Amino acid sequence: MIALTLDRIAEITQTAIGGSARPDAVVDGPVVIDSRQAAPRALFAALGGEHVDGHDFAASAVEAGAVAALVSRPVDAPHLLAQGGDDGVVEALARLARYTALELSDPRRGAERTEIVAVTGSSGKTTTKDLIAQVVGRAGPTIAPAGSFNNEIGHPLTVLRADTGTRHLVLEVAARGIGHIAHLCRVAPPRIGVVLNVGSAHMGEFGDRDTIAKAKGELVESLPPGSDGRGSGGVAVLNADDPRVNAMASRTRARVVTYGLAEEAHVRATDVVLGDSGAPSFTLHLGGRQARVDLSLVGAHQVSNALAAAAVADELGMDVADVAEALAAATPASRWRMEVTEHEGATLVNDAYNANPESMRAALATLGALARDRRSIAVLAHMAELGEDGHVEHERIGELAARTGVAHLIVVGEAAEGIASGAESAARQGLWQGESVRVADAPEAAAALRERLRTGDVVIVKGSRVAALEKVIDIITEGDVQ
Repeated sequence: MIALTLDRIAEITQTAIGGSARPDAVVDGPVVIDSRQAAPRALFAALGGEHVDGHDFAASAVEAGAVAALVSRPVDAPHLLAQGGDDGVVEALARLARYTALELSDPRRGAERTEIVAVTGSSGKTTTKDLIAQVVGRAGPTIAPAGSFNNEIGHPLTVLRADTGTRHLVLEVAARGIGHIAHLCRVAPPRIGVVLNVGSAHMGEFGDRDTIAKAKGELVESLPPGSDGRGSGGVAVLNADDPRVNAMASRTRARVVTYGLAEEAHVRATDVVLGDSGAPSFTLHLGGRQARVDLSLVGAHQVSNALAAAAVADELGMDVADVAEALAAATPASRWRMEVTEHEGATLVNDAYNANPESMRAALATLGALARDRRSIAVLAHMAELGEDGHVEHERIGELAARTGVAHLIVVGEAAEGIASGAESAARQGLWQGESVRVADAPEAAAALRERLRTGDVVIVKGSRVAALEKVIDIITEGDVQ
């Protein structure tokens, strides 16, 4: 983080200096919530947890080099005392992150300022955030969250990793309700906002897609007014292929840049080809210029993610040839998202981080493209938070898996029953001749898969986070394929 004295941090965060803390002590190391990550000149934020309380580790964090602990009750160590329990500590982190973001992105810093980019959408946020970070990272030091660090704790912690040398801060913003994205954008006001899609994820919490669109659109509403040229003013990067996202143009004061396959998109792809590896190639059209892009990332849906990244890179002044080269070199940066492993002659695709109807369809399309004339197996768990339409959505995914032609469908957990029944309905109609298997959990799924897996097979594993299906791949790779 940027260098600040403890008394200045206390002023910014509205906390009180306590214990043996020295007001003139300087913090310019990381801000951490795990005492094991404490380093010299760090700040340790003590949060409560289900099994552990960070306050119990404040002293050890200071022993490891932290200047002080940010706490909600006094501890026997140098500290900054916030009011209001854990919420008070989280609010203090937000205040400190906002101060940092505003300081770094101040236009008066000229070419040395930090450009803040925020990404949201029902699916693809983490992959696209990683793509943007890898591409613009070629143009200057870039900070992005690890994995899906996109909530009221992870967001400020990511911002606080930035310092005066950071040129780009690429953030992922998520919502569990109305107002969440607006709050995150107040913590770190973006100049560039990217909205990917409005899908079915969290339908149970929001109720309908229009409400989801309202929440996602808080990002474009937070952007500053636009200007006529690149490099200044707010920019809303919108998916022209998603009507609800495209409509967000009316909700922002920022300049609008669209991307997609649509002819009217400012940044678009043509001549899309899916290779034998499942990775797509396409011609990138960017401001009247074009270049061929050969992605390493697997899945046709990656084209849209790549276009969003290209639009941001263009806004930040990168040349189309450099953008194409960076996109081609990009690799998966976050775990369990279309990770492809070759094991004993079988291809295992680990897409187990999370699932919703849109990402399930994309995963099954990828499975079909990868398999071609090979045998395919799908290991699928339930899609959480879909609300009253959940069972129907699961049945649709089961029918789609059947139509994809999987040889074996392994359905994990009672909540995913609709997937099995959907596939079996397709079988009764004579549309599928594969096998469906019901299992209770990830270890049972791995056992069922091991019994069926053969050299040459292609497997995809996908489900909501609570199913922990990444364990299936871990178990399989510990043994041999028959």
